[in-house]
Amino acid sequence: MSAAFNVIATLIAKPGQQDTLEPLLRGLLEPTRAEAGCQQYDLHQDLQHPETFYMLERWSDDAALADHDQSEHIQSFRAKAADVIEHFELKRMKFLA
Repeated sequence: MSAAFNVIATLIAKPGQQDTLEPLLRGLLEPTRAEAGCQQYDLHQDLQHPETFYMLERWSDDAALADHDQSEHIQSFRAKAADVIEHFELKRMKFLA
């Protein structure tokens, strides 16, 4: 079994689409936080670049993140947000100190 790890998901809205993307991201918070293995799932917006959002996450193991990735709410989000997201990046990190 893998160890707990952190994730930073970066989502950049297409020009003029940040007000559409934000509520879609907010809609992920409650169902994701209720998932087994989710230890943190927090939404942030860049103050200098308001079209950029960050989801700071902590997962108990690889299986928890894989289950999240296949969840109904993530699949629904992807379908709804496909036309408003310009860039998506997911970084997995190991906590050191």
